[in-house]
Amino acid sequence: MNQPDLLYQTRQADWQRLTHLLDRAERQLTGLNPVEMQELGRLYRAATSDLAVAQRDFPEHRVALYLNQLVGRAHGIIYRGEPLATRRIVQFVTRGYPRLARRRARFIVAAALMFLLPALLATIIVAWQPQTARWLLPAEAQGVIPLIEQQELWVDIPVQDRPYASSFIMQNNIRVTFFAFGGGVLAGLPTVWIMAFNGLLLGGVTGLTAHYGVGFELWTFVIGHGVVELTVIFIAGGAGLMLGWAILQPGLRRRRDALALSAQEAVKLLAGCVPLLVIAGLIEGFISPNEQLPWLAKWAVGLGSGLLLYGYLWWGGRQSSVP
Repeated sequence: MNQPDLLYQTRQADWQRLTHLLDRAERQLTGLNPVEMQELGRLYRAATSDLAVAQRDFPEHRVALYLNQLVGRAHGIIYRGEPLATRRIVQFVTRGYPRLARRRARFIVAAALMFLLPALLATIIVAWQPQTARWLLPAEAQGVIPLIEQQELWVDIPVQDRPYASSFIMQNNIRVTFFAFGGGVLAGLPTVWIMAFNGLLLGGVTGLTAHYGVGFELWTFVIGHGVVELTVIFIAGGAGLMLGWAILQPGLRRRRDALALSAQEAVKLLAGCVPLLVIAGLIEGFISPNEQLPWLAKWAVGLGSGLLLYGYLWWGGRQSSVP
């Protein structure tokens, strides 16, 4: 008996059993039970090993071709994972993400302080001495100073331009978020700069509008999207600080290994930021500049969305105390 026939005779029972399990997995929506899933995995690994032998010793024989088809089919079923992938996504969104955010809260809080403290300082200084805005605000923001001095704002977006403005705002916010995250690979220094710079910018504009009596109007525009948007930027900054901390303080691991381990969680934190920034961009493009909405409605949208977001981050994924 030649080698292909010998392999077929000794292994055909397992191959047939594997085929039977694959047929059931394809037919039944509920799939296989846990014991059968373990058996499927064992038979798949064994068939993969058989295929490696066949491709090495007799790659053109019909046994090798049969095994190639069987292993390919099994791989497609085992790793197709659509129900499993969907279930994992749902579990991550409902439980995994808020748990991760709470576990890494110290980095998120640190990023928030790097933003809020310069913002508060700039607000106080510019509200007290408005001329400081001319050297505190960056060149690209200098154009708003004359408007504010005339007690005017730049936030009125024409109705026909709102879809385009919303798209631009989303792209800009996502870009800032990714920059805050990506700065972590340079020991977190660019992340610190981005958080502080944007804090100074927001604080400077807030202080200037407060001095000229249009601060409430500004924040009536900002509040609708601002709570979600700023929180997401804090999360992205925290993810960047995680990377920087892994480089600066790798512990007993090599820096490369510590960075790779930290990046696994940091990337997950960042992934959750994108859909939230899309929501913030939609609010900023369509609700914030809507003159038909009263200021109370805009504040309700902003504070309500913030309560929902922080409630999700605080309570999401916690085990119920009721057995």
